[in-house]
Amino acid sequence: MFSFRTTKLEDQLDKALVEGRVGCFCTQNCWDTSGDRYMWDIFRERGNLERLFQPEDAELTPGTNHIHFDSESLKGLSAVVVEIQDVGVRYFNYTKDVMRLMMILAVLDEPPALYIVDHLNPAGRIVEGTVPNVDCENFVPRVAHRHGLTLGELCNLFYSEIGARYPLHVISAHASDYNKDLLPWTIAPASDIPGMFTCMMYAGGGLWNNTNITPGIGTARPYEYFGAPFIQHGPYDMLPVQEGVLMRPCSFRPSAGLYRDQICYGYQIMLKPGAQYHSLLHTLQLIRYFAERYPQFEMSDGFRLKLADETLEAYLKGEISFQEAREHVKLEEQKWIRKAKRFTLYDDAPYRIK
Repeated sequence: MFSFRTTKLEDQLDKALVEGRVGCFCTQNCWDTSGDRYMWDIFRERGNLERLFQPEDAELTPGTNHIHFDSESLKGLSAVVVEIQDVGVRYFNYTKDVMRLMMILAVLDEPPALYIVDHLNPAGRIVEGTVPNVDCENFVPRVAHRHGLTLGELCNLFYSEIGARYPLHVISAHASDYNKDLLPWTIAPASDIPGMFTCMMYAGGGLWNNTNITPGIGTARPYEYFGAPFIQHGPYDMLPVQEGVLMRPCSFRPSAGLYRDQICYGYQIMLKPGAQYHSLLHTLQLIRYFAERYPQFEMSDGFRLKLADETLEAYLKGEISFQEAREHVKLEEQKWIRKAKRFTLYDDAPYRIK
């Protein structure tokens, strides 16, 4: 059973929420500006908050971007209420945690009802990339790299694809005041997603995490900066650059992650006002550039699972041209948009960069 609800969570009169044992699965983004409280306070005040599932360390602590739980911790609950800020890219850790939650609920004998408190997508409705056509990471839905959906819409799709039978209810992103009071990146969704430009860089920039070039994790501008100690700046750098994008040579010393406390040399990606940036295609161009010029460059075993596309992998190996890769991406984006529209819950629809 699926429902889409347009009134606030605290106004829902379901017995599972009012009288049942409730588990709250959330991050710092469940702050309600109209009530000056966190989502779980609704149930704490009612006296029926049974469990609180959150990241284990202080918010925005590097390296802690997961919510840990198991099937035993879900047993006996009447409802699980989820409120995180998705960032529009299929390999965002907290979203993978939600997908894992949905899969575990699907095999429980007596699963609780699942409620998703939806938020606007800070990456907007723009779509980038391809749907996995080979094995991909665990708990990753088969959607485009940058999918253009809200979390509620993504859960609607995933619920259908796994054939779940427990009740799923999505609370509209327009039901609460915080989506009117705050831009969706005002409260940083995770330690590596700190600001408004980050989500525009993440669809491609997230691939750097599976190489030995860091995307600036441990700096104030992750995914805008990338680099490594072995990169050398030169007067004849001919980096691939997309229209509307500027590239600045820079250096930085990460305080966390790969190359912690080491000086890295690399580049800052700067977007001109109004530019529509296809982060995935640009990052693939950059990865091929560095792979061809630096023998030190490496991809980890997880890179192929994250990319999850044989044609794009062929481009990185130099087997096809960028024009062929770009045409493949265009066709896959068009196919994904046609599918995604069946699961949208709002008036606007996903679209691709022309």
